[in-house]
Amino acid sequence: MGKENICFFSLWIILGKIFASFSSDLEGTTNITATPLPTTTQWITDYSDIVSKFSLRTVDIPDDDMCYLVPGRPETIKECEFNPETQTFIVIHGWTVTGMFESWVPKLVSALYEREPSANVIVVDWLTRANQHYPTSANYTKVVGRDVAKFVSWLQKELQLPWERIHLLGYSLGAHVAGVAGNLTDHKISRITGLDPAGPTFEHADNQNTLSRDDAQFVDVLHTNTRGSPDRSIGIQKPVGHIDIYPNGGTFQPGCDIQNTLMGIALEGIKGLQNMDQLIKCSHERSIHLFIDSLLNLQQQSMAYRCNSKDAFNKGLCLSCRKNRCNKIGYNINKVRTARSTKMITPRCPSSSLPTWTSAT
Repeated sequence: MGKENICFFSLWIILGKIFASFSSDLEGTTNITATPLPTTTQWITDYSDIVSKFSLRTVDIPDDDMCYLVPGRPETIKECEFNPETQTFIVIHGWTVTGMFESWVPKLVSALYEREPSANVIVVDWLTRANQHYPTSANYTKVVGRDVAKFVSWLQKELQLPWERIHLLGYSLGAHVAGVAGNLTDHKISRITGLDPAGPTFEHADNQNTLSRDDAQFVDVLHTNTRGSPDRSIGIQKPVGHIDIYPNGGTFQPGCDIQNTLMGIALEGIKGLQNMDQLIKCSHERSIHLFIDSLLNLQQQSMAYRCNSKDAFNKGLCLSCRKNRCNKIGYNINKVRTARSTKMITPRCPSSSLPTWTSAT
């Protein structure tokens, strides 16, 4: 057996273990239907039970937590040099196998600063709760959402920060954290962007426990990994925002097939063996990289089109911008709020400028 065949055989063995582990986690999942924890009128100003951390990342060091904003300690606002006169982005990660921040976090932070140099980019650290069996982490989204709601409300009250300048960006389980937070604040947050919100346990959950169009003045969602039966696909299938965009149909993304991903991992040698989870996350994480692309590539913006079905779209029946039937993807989206969710599909987005898989930090 050649070295290449041995390498691929080893990769398949590891891949089988990863899929088995993920499947075993899903076997115990149940739909989240309980409402958030009971509250009183004073709950939002009680910071004693907050576990999540809030780091203000910098443009010079986007990959490390150098300064924490601590609810109830206004001096940390000055220490971290928070700018109350500009846009504030709050980035919320999802489920993690390693218990560490993934490599997309500093990439998104850097892209946000490149687009909005004077902005505040805050990263929510809920790693200790996100590094559990999936059903446990999924249930933690309620209490983490409470943490974020308390933090946002405290920051806004301390600085009289305009709600219109607050933008939450949540990936996977983090999208539902953002939804819970938006549902609990006493004033609507300006915008929540859901980056392929997690599907298992959330597909049939009520709006109080998932990201929904009621959680902010404007909610936009990118669905990039909806393959599989409802509540079993990695990303949620149902529309949950004012505008829901399904790149390449939303089920599967170019360059994320097993052959391409295995080859990329194999080329990394031993390091590649440590990143087999990218086979599962490739399409899921593509939502982040599409958003990053929208921040950086203003000259070639990706478009999405409203269509009744994927089949009609594939036949070329929906490629028109008449009557607001098209929109930009990601950061540059036209914020149109309608009476019901608007589903949009993109033409086949090229994968040449986007990673098919990324190494973990």
